[in-house]
Amino acid sequence: MVRQMVEIRELLEYNDEVRRRYFGCLTKLPWSEFAKDREASWGSVKNIFIHTLGATDYWLDFLQKENRRSKRKFDEYKTFAEVGAYMEHVETRMRDYLNTLPVGGLQEKYKVKNDLNETVEVTAEDVLIHVFEEEVHHRGELIALLWQMGVEPPLMGWKDL
Repeated sequence: MVRQMVEIRELLEYNDEVRRRYFGCLTKLPWSEFAKDREASWGSVKNIFIHTLGATDYWLDFLQKENRRSKRKFDEYKTFAEVGAYMEHVETRMRDYLNTLPVGGLQEKYKVKNDLNETVEVTAEDVLIHVFEEEVHHRGELIALLWQMGVEPPLMGWKDL
């Protein structure tokens, strides 16, 4: 097997590390600031953070043909501990999925409807790259919101660059 420049597993591990740094930073905010509607994509910093977890949870359900994702609404999360527990749930699911993926499992094909309602064929690896990209996209949004709040975001560069 030819090694790619960076394997998707490494990108997802990086996401876990950076997510935990951000969560640590966010838990230093008063809950009222964390939950305040900032008119961003999902309203509050809390909702954006939970959305990224929910997207991963959703796609893990898709890949595993399961229905284990959280059905909790954003406003049902009342404490950092509850958000942290959801983060742990999603991270554990992803680790378990990757650890049990058979050889060649990343190339398994799936059919899915995209945002244009077109049926497209993707591999498991495509889905995981999408999961990675979704979180990075919203992390940029969190950075901007933290700066607006006068909070320096945590280090997030690849390999601590």
